[in-house]
Amino acid sequence: MASSSGPLNEELQCSICLDVLTDPVTTPCGHNFCRTCLNKCWTNIQTCFCPLCKENFSRRPDLKINTALREVVQHFKEKFNLEKSELLCDFCDERKQKAVKSCLTCQSSYCETHLEPHLRVPRLKKHTLINAVENLEDYICQKHERPLKLFCRDDQTCVCLSCTEGDHRTHNTVPIEEESQEKKIQLFQTQTDVQQMIQNRMKKIEEIQHSVELRKRNTEEEKSSIVELFTDLIRSIERCQSELLKMMEEQQKAAEKQAEDLIKELQQEITDLKKRNTELEQISHTDDHLHILQMHSSLNRRPGTKNWTEIRIDSDVNVFPLHRALTQLKKTQEALNKKLSQTGLGCVQKYAVDVTLDPATAYPYLILSDDGKQVSDGDIEQDVPENPKRFEDVSCVLAKEGFSSGRFYYEVQVKGKTEWDLGVARESVHRKRDISSSPEDGLWSMILINQNQYIACDNPAVIFSHTKTPEKVGVFVDYEEGLVSFYDVGSRSHIYSFTGQTFTDKFYPYFSPCDNDKAKNSNPLIISPVS
Repeated sequence: MASSSGPLNEELQCSICLDVLTDPVTTPCGHNFCRTCLNKCWTNIQTCFCPLCKENFSRRPDLKINTALREVVQHFKEKFNLEKSELLCDFCDERKQKAVKSCLTCQSSYCETHLEPHLRVPRLKKHTLINAVENLEDYICQKHERPLKLFCRDDQTCVCLSCTEGDHRTHNTVPIEEESQEKKIQLFQTQTDVQQMIQNRMKKIEEIQHSVELRKRNTEEEKSSIVELFTDLIRSIERCQSELLKMMEEQQKAAEKQAEDLIKELQQEITDLKKRNTELEQISHTDDHLHILQMHSSLNRRPGTKNWTEIRIDSDVNVFPLHRALTQLKKTQEALNKKLSQTGLGCVQKYAVDVTLDPATAYPYLILSDDGKQVSDGDIEQDVPENPKRFEDVSCVLAKEGFSSGRFYYEVQVKGKTEWDLGVARESVHRKRDISSSPEDGLWSMILINQNQYIACDNPAVIFSHTKTPEKVGVFVDYEEGLVSFYDVGSRSHIYSFTGQTFTDKFYPYFSPCDNDKAKNSNPLIISPVS
């Protein structure tokens, strides 16, 4: 879209092509789109929906052009000079008329009146006419001074007929129109990918902003809780309270700074992608075949942007490291400090159960130990029998033991691993297709990536760093309370909890050692006895 920034800029922008509206139509939910863009979006689908708010329509709406909005758009285009400048006839003496065709043989542009001899005189009718363009020299072979009518696929360049009798005699050449059409199809797909990337990044900004607000609310709640907790304690605890609040403020500032940096990076990517989208949109509407071919290589490359799929802002306030500051207090406070830092690990360990891996559910590339206590990625597909319980698209395995009530707890050694995925899965989780690590797909799990970054696969997912990578992880489930908690067993500290869940299915412990990454992550997950 042009860079003019008026007050109506966004209101007159189609959210599909991200350009100023053309022949605007309005959906029943009140959103506006280009008529062509919306028709393309609804091609080959059974249920029509609004591309912006996703509202479904029981039947395909009968869309008519919003004439009032079209006049506003036209006024906007004229005000900011968004209309393309006209190329004028080379042969008009007084008032120059708009050129409609350019002759590659004569290397001149003609209005309808002066074009007439080229349509009538036999000799001139043999000349090559194209839609009016300014830079005619770009359409002429510099070596033979003949029109560029062919495309050499071997050298990826436009050539004239004389070229095919010389240097390109044995090369694969096709009419320029044919190659241009193929390249145009490729560019359309690239444009579609870029538009999706823009939408994803705009959604990511909203998600980050929401996470920051949620974290801010949680911070305020935690601050109030801590103030209340320390109100009646002696002066030494008041000093500790002050330190805790200061550290929490620093955490909040760090989180907001991280969010600010992420949003700036996302906005920069959106700006770059919008620029790429504008170029793709402009070239998608041109019949200038040579221009399409010349621009194809630079525009068809996928933009070099970051993968934002797993980037999250932690919305929970990690106060447990701060609570450890209470160890400096008197013996009367030591009990409180222990309770806060351990976060009840000793209480949940009494619900320990004996867990064994179920080979009937194991992904074919996984290797299980004979005792059913270890699993690793083998990089090679194993010869395993077909089984309706086996996962075929997700690298994981379930335990033989399932639970449909009460509480249970188990521990897994993850020492030496750079990535892993642990948690619980409901019995009805899909086994034969790819699934996301989320409660919606029947998984409540915690993922480690890059050795020290955690992803709590909640809704929304939360990403955060842990001060020390655990060597053993504990998983606790309270079925009736809808609680799934994860613990660092070594430091006896809490990592993350899913709360307020509703469980109806039978639950099974879930294990994924993740890809071994060329032996960098080859260590197995080991189910350990609870001490």
